[in-house]
Amino acid sequence: MASWLRFSAAGTEHFGTLDGDRVAVWHGDMFADPQRTDLGFPLADVRLLAPCRPGKMIGLWNNFHERAAKEGLQRPAHPLYFLKATTCIAAQGDAIRRPPDYAGAMVFEAELGIVIGRRVSGIDVAAAPAAIFGYTCVNDVTARDLLRLDPAFAHWTRAKSFDTFGPFGPVIATGVDPAGLRVRAVVAGRELQDYPVADMFFSPAEIVSHISHDMTLEPGDVIACGTSVGAGALADGDTVEVIIDGVGRLVNHLV
Repeated sequence: MASWLRFSAAGTEHFGTLDGDRVAVWHGDMFADPQRTDLGFPLADVRLLAPCRPGKMIGLWNNFHERAAKEGLQRPAHPLYFLKATTCIAAQGDAIRRPPDYAGAMVFEAELGIVIGRRVSGIDVAAAPAAIFGYTCVNDVTARDLLRLDPAFAHWTRAKSFDTFGPFGPVIATGVDPAGLRVRAVVAGRELQDYPVADMFFSPAEIVSHISHDMTLEPGDVIACGTSVGAGALADGDTVEVIIDGVGRLVNHLV
């Protein structure tokens, strides 16, 4: 198991792995035979960036038995998903910014994120785990009051793609079995979400397989697996933590 990250140190961007309280620097391509160097930095001296640069960020909806039962929804035949603009990405510690002229609900959604490690198209479920580089923490922030603003068209992309609405990180954990993970959200010190990944309608491998038949997936693409019960509105100034033991702890705050 390794924890991969991107960071800035001494004015230069790097990628590497956590090694206790230090960051080991690697060079090359994180997803294609990277090589470890002798260079390293104390973790306290670096600024964390989003751990990869996805070409696309995909988010699932209605992917949990418990939430579907609570909301009267049925299991979909195919993963239901939307795209978030990559300009919405934010890193560990970054502020989530309320859009100008929007006074409605700002909703947090704690989610497990899949990070793709190789270019794939049309793969079956058995081949999908080999396409997954690792897992990360995602907060799928949503301007909820914009979703149904127009009764003729659901504004999924708009409501979820404002700048800073896609925090993920702080690391990508490899060598993790997602089936035993739990996703938690702590907002202003109160735990509001705690649910098992195993409750998903579609496992990570099934998600990757299905979506790969719709579009080519590229190294660094991020797929947020959807959220379960407990997601809700943030108050201005709230700190929100997405915690997945064995993966990481993502902390941001709303301004």
